[in-house]
Amino acid sequence: MAPAVGGLQLTSLAGDRRPAVGDSDDLEDVRLLDSYDEIDAGVRRIQVTVTGMTCAACSNSVESALKSLDGVISASVALLQNKADVVFNPALLKDEDIKNAIEDAGFEADILPESSAVGKMPRGTLVGQFTIGGMTCAACVNSVEGILRNLPGVKRAVVALATSSGEVEYDPSVINKDDIVNAIEDSGFEASFVQSNEQDKIILGVVGVYSLIDAQVLEGILSSTKGVRQFHFDQISGELDVLFDPEVFSSRSLVDAIQGGSDGKFKLHVRSPYKRMASKEVEETSTIFRLFIYSLFLSIPLFFMRVVCPHIPLMYSLLHRRCGPFLMGDWLKWALVSLIQFVIGKRFYIAASRALRNGSTNMDVLVAVGTTASYVYSVCALLYGALTGFWSPTYFETSAMLITFVLLGKYLECLAKGKTSDAIKKLVELAPATAVLVVKDKGGKSIEEREIDSLLVQPGDTLKVLPGAKIPADGIVTWGSSYVNESMVTGESVPILKEVNASVIGGTINLHGVLHIQATKVGSDTVLSQIISLVETAQMAKAPIQKFADYVASIFVPSVVSLALLTLFGWYIAGSIGAYPEEWLPENANHFVFALMFSISVVVIACPCALGLATPTAIMVATGVGANNGVLIKGGDALERAQMVKYVIFDKTGTLTQGKAIVTTAKTFTGMERGEFLKLVASAEASSEHPLAKAILAYARHFHFFDDSSATTGTENDAKSGWLFDVSDFSALPGRGVQCFIDGKRILVVGNRKLMEENGIDISTEVENFVVELEESAKTGILVAYNDILIGVLGIADPLKREASVVIEGLQKMGVTPVMVTGDNWRTAHAVAKEVGIQDVRAEVMPAGKADVVRSFQKDGGIVAMVGDGINDSPALAAADVGMAIGAGTDIAIEAADYVLMRNNLEDVITAIDLSRKTFSRIRLNYVFAMAYNVVAIPVAAGVFYPSLGIKLPPWVAGACMALSSLPINCKLYLDCNWCSTLPPPSRSISLVFIYA
Repeated sequence: MAPAVGGLQLTSLAGDRRPAVGDSDDLEDVRLLDSYDEIDAGVRRIQVTVTGMTCAACSNSVESALKSLDGVISASVALLQNKADVVFNPALLKDEDIKNAIEDAGFEADILPESSAVGKMPRGTLVGQFTIGGMTCAACVNSVEGILRNLPGVKRAVVALATSSGEVEYDPSVINKDDIVNAIEDSGFEASFVQSNEQDKIILGVVGVYSLIDAQVLEGILSSTKGVRQFHFDQISGELDVLFDPEVFSSRSLVDAIQGGSDGKFKLHVRSPYKRMASKEVEETSTIFRLFIYSLFLSIPLFFMRVVCPHIPLMYSLLHRRCGPFLMGDWLKWALVSLIQFVIGKRFYIAASRALRNGSTNMDVLVAVGTTASYVYSVCALLYGALTGFWSPTYFETSAMLITFVLLGKYLECLAKGKTSDAIKKLVELAPATAVLVVKDKGGKSIEEREIDSLLVQPGDTLKVLPGAKIPADGIVTWGSSYVNESMVTGESVPILKEVNASVIGGTINLHGVLHIQATKVGSDTVLSQIISLVETAQMAKAPIQKFADYVASIFVPSVVSLALLTLFGWYIAGSIGAYPEEWLPENANHFVFALMFSISVVVIACPCALGLATPTAIMVATGVGANNGVLIKGGDALERAQMVKYVIFDKTGTLTQGKAIVTTAKTFTGMERGEFLKLVASAEASSEHPLAKAILAYARHFHFFDDSSATTGTENDAKSGWLFDVSDFSALPGRGVQCFIDGKRILVVGNRKLMEENGIDISTEVENFVVELEESAKTGILVAYNDILIGVLGIADPLKREASVVIEGLQKMGVTPVMVTGDNWRTAHAVAKEVGIQDVRAEVMPAGKADVVRSFQKDGGIVAMVGDGINDSPALAAADVGMAIGAGTDIAIEAADYVLMRNNLEDVITAIDLSRKTFSRIRLNYVFAMAYNVVAIPVAAGVFYPSLGIKLPPWVAGACMALSSLPINCKLYLDCNWCSTLPPPSRSISLVFIYA
């Protein structure tokens, strides 16, 4: 069973690279996410965002300008991050001097506020999430991101096409959310604010407001409530936005005040931002589907008039009856297509005009150009025929069918996007809607139980959890005993016993007994919320492979329009000079019409959507599948690197082994009684937090008291019981052992013979042989010296995880070389490695030395993954190309890693690598399909094969090809996502198929 992870913190590191690791042997005092780089006293380090860099020459120019300043000690510029890191002497330079130097070099600069930890948001900024509608391809994403990043006060902006959302970090003293929404809307897209990390705002759903009088009563209650700064009530949606002072009252007190002020008439509940976003997605899908149905309904008569009616004499004669200057059929076509073109297709014109206004192009531009050309030509042909009597064929149905097929493609795209976000939806649904609050008096006696919204739970609240109910928040059990199913969060399938003082995770299910828990973490601080946040961040991140798609998308539409014009002029000029026979022309058509139809087909058959969506959608599904299987991925770059892993380095203790050391042997060599020997060792180890120390202490305690239950008590109780000796001058020797003084005599407890020899303590042959025997049986020999005399040896075993050998064999079959690194001695390390099947072993490695081992494997260009769980593994996790932290490990190991394996199960290492390989294999296949479709379809539409093979695509057929090209792959995605939700356990390799339009 995996240990509890109630204190887990899951925070994504900013940037691609993690901090460098120093050479310190002792990392026990390293704070979470602190940089290991040391800055000398008297110097200062700042980071500056640099805007306007386009290539390596630009970054070199900025770097040279900075290094030329008197007082700059070092300067490095990251082109991709648009950031400069400068270390300088503040006595010689000011921040403004550095900014001016960059601006003098021809670039824009902005000094970033200092933060105490990597990845921590600068003080005074907010992170807001926005839904952005109207984006159709990567070019739209680039356009919106560029606009947002240029806004004053915006520090960071990331836009995700797959989720139609954006995350903006901004300074509220410079710009507010309404300004950001207006900027997005001014650029031609739809936008709305979803949520921010602002703590004094709440969005409530209100039930019970049925009239204007009720609304006035609600407004009166809010106006008279002290601490309410601002509020807005939308009577149509029933949403109440309240801005309040958290120093005056909490969100729950606000809800109680409103409900109490209305005498219970109004019922309020907190609106979940995720559910609000889901409702907007459903609304968008419904709108597209409704437009598609309307367009299809109006297009069917056009199809019948074109294909069926000529074979029905009565209908044909009615349509050819003259009514004014035109035939009845022409009037009917014109009216139906005008509705489709300008009412249903209005969204394409709006989106295209927005894109062109911002100097960019997208799929909407192609649709607008193609359909408008067909519509305008048809209208001109009618007017020309009415004036001259020469009637050319019209192509009204082409415009209508194009819009219908494009709407079908967009509807399928919406369904695909909805399926990719299923992981977030499932995680959100884990949290219960309500919680039972136990109200206590000042004496701590329960006086009332009442049901409240789970989003209103506060730290310190006592909550009652009934059998079968979900736990509302992270907390500590204060009363009761029960088994809890944590599989939905940690992946651990075996229910875990929870008793008093045990930690519980919000969203898990209480199976049997009644529990009272005290909430410790609520809202965004809970494990479940942080998992959701981590998955969201990963899904919004761009993998490096996405750069290719972004580049192609930026030139795709202009290239297609250019090819369409080339097709138009090519066929027209060829016809004018007699390069092809007149028999090729349609009835009553001329060379211009013949060329125009080929040109329109080129415009409408081209599809840039696949390139724009292939990578982000695949990453969304992969991170979602990983989250459902206990593998949390911190971004697309980490996912991409994992597919190329050549070496996987495992820490031994707690990673390959269970991390539950037990003493198997205790032998003395000086005639000292065994009890006295164990008492000495236990006294020395009582002040250590090392797992081996706890094992030794538990063994000694059991020997003295013969009480298994006492093995779970802490060292504080041991000290109070008086059975241990008083120690002085205690010191831990990282990676080696401990030393202290008892009765003025030094005692050394170490697992390192060399340290004994360095202290002048002889190791007899008998002791040496005994230790060798222990080490060859995969046990660790702990040598104990008292008063500079070796008095005994302890043998400690740490059982291997049951799946360790299977995982090693699986990695080898995948072509990955497993490596074991440990601070243990060589014999023990080799014995453990032999048992699991690892050939390459690095033993007696100090904590900082593990990072050096990682770098040694990186020298040959191989991608290295590090799997670890402890603080001493964090330098290696940070140095590795892919860091994987066991979820049951320490916070700092989890912070330094790219992957978090929520279950304490090594099989997830294979899951992570296999998931990455399958995902990027499908991404490449998507790119091949997207490029192949356009490379083949555009020449066919342009009529390249018409002279030799007679292949010709009318515009409406070309539009159908464009839309239907998405149909099989979107359906495949829909089925794959359903299949992914029932993945087999990680003991078998994951098989994933991702193909997207």
